[in-house]
Amino acid sequence: MKENVSNSSEVMKSNFIRDIIREDLETGKHTKIATRFPPEPNGYLHIGHAKSICLNFGLARDFGGTCNLRFDDTNPSKEDIEYVESIQEDVRWLGFDWEDRLYYASDYYEKLYEYAVFLIKKGKAYVCDLSPDELREYRGTLKTPGKESPYRNRSVEENLDLFARMRNGEFKDGEKTLRAKIDMSSGYIVLRDPVIYRIQRTTHHRTGDKWCIYPMYDFAHPLSDAIEGITHSICTLEFENNRPLYDWVVNECEVPHKPRQIEFARLNLSYTVMSKRKLLELVTKNYVKGWDDPRMPTIAGLRRRGYTPESIRDFAERIGVAKADNMVDIAMLEHCIREDLNKKAQRVMAVLDPIKVIIDNYPEGQVEYVEAVNNPEDESMGKREVPFSRELYIERSDFMENPPKGYYRLYPGNEVRFKHAYYIKCESFVKDENGNIVEVHCTYDPSTKGGWSQDGRKVKGTIHWISAAHAVTCEVRLYDRLFTKENPDDLEEGEDYKVNLNPDSLKVVTAYIEPFIKSAKVGEKFQFDRTGYFCVDPDSTEDKLVFNRTVSLKDSWSKIAGK
Repeated sequence: MKENVSNSSEVMKSNFIRDIIREDLETGKHTKIATRFPPEPNGYLHIGHAKSICLNFGLARDFGGTCNLRFDDTNPSKEDIEYVESIQEDVRWLGFDWEDRLYYASDYYEKLYEYAVFLIKKGKAYVCDLSPDELREYRGTLKTPGKESPYRNRSVEENLDLFARMRNGEFKDGEKTLRAKIDMSSGYIVLRDPVIYRIQRTTHHRTGDKWCIYPMYDFAHPLSDAIEGITHSICTLEFENNRPLYDWVVNECEVPHKPRQIEFARLNLSYTVMSKRKLLELVTKNYVKGWDDPRMPTIAGLRRRGYTPESIRDFAERIGVAKADNMVDIAMLEHCIREDLNKKAQRVMAVLDPIKVIIDNYPEGQVEYVEAVNNPEDESMGKREVPFSRELYIERSDFMENPPKGYYRLYPGNEVRFKHAYYIKCESFVKDENGNIVEVHCTYDPSTKGGWSQDGRKVKGTIHWISAAHAVTCEVRLYDRLFTKENPDDLEEGEDYKVNLNPDSLKVVTAYIEPFIKSAKVGEKFQFDRTGYFCVDPDSTEDKLVFNRTVSLKDSWSKIAGK
């Protein structure tokens, strides 16, 4: 119903999920929608989960409904409270609030057990003694039907007794399972008497050792949705084949609320992997430095790298919701963070590969301060004073002894603008015994303070600099894409995805930066002039700041130079 829809402009945007919800509200099928974000706490969330978070919470917001946060914690051997806490932090950081609707599938263990007993009593579930290997053998293939278990026709009484004994711990792990009785000849393999309970003696992070049997995800998930009154169970496309089982569980358990499962295409992002198994391997085998390594596609990694929640929400909005899988170029994500930080980030000058400049006609020992705009996109951010002196550092790439055509930076006889300061002309340079340029000697024009000439002459190049006497030394971590191949899973036979790991995904340099930066706080974001966007890493100390490169600036010169 329209009165349940907010006036947000977001609602006016259309996709097939929104269309379904609108129809359900307008026809009166639902008077209010309820969605949920239901992660399993077996790892850190990644950018694909961020898309799902934005979708589920965004739909609830835009249509005046609710969105629950629920942990589908049905596999205790792989789950941990660390993941529970990190997931909550990530959802909050993205800007969403589940209010008082924090749930766990384990909240419903007793109720789920009762539903299983209900199915047994209906003749729709039975205890099976087949081993895991035998279960696979009996299941059949896409081309051949399955075979019925020899235990399929146990009486209701026997099944109730055995299931109770399973709960009481009378059998070994894997010795028995509870299976739904559906159809071993079904064209949907998922409906060939799937296991809905297994014996697993594993301490659960919430229920401890209270249970030694645990419901399977495909049983617990639809019933948890139903218990919570979820109207639209939105999940990724890999669950499409499970929808017949989802609907079977909901219908056969005769729950009062019947959610509708809707699938959308998961996010595949270029130059990375999204598999939890692979991400876990990268962490545990030390290919990266933890779940929050800035090269990881995890929300924690993106946050540490310097991405903002606004940029990720914008990204999720731009890529939209599709019905078919596709590969999204990581350049789109990089574009979103550039746009956001361009408006927000304070500018600062930093030199990452220094070469010394000496201004021969500048008075020795003199220091003056030039005025610099903190952000040309936002006047309210004000200005700052930057020290200027006789000895300075510039980027090594900003000087060439023999420049090619189209190079407008510093070279012998050429004049450039030192940003915020003066016109500077190169007079000579000094090399060491190995032929490396170690000093560039220049002169300055005192009449060009502020970077403008009184006589109207123009220069084509503007470069940044740092006063050597005032420079703050810091560590800068230059992160690049984790993989060299657009699709790391595009492999030759026998290859492993790790062959595509980028050996140059991290380069660490010692840099010089403006002195005011000393007061920068962890997480604070800056644009290093002409270089890129950076943020202060948690590894920073009072004595040494550490910066992570979030993303580079667009570099037109690299294209010209063919780099």
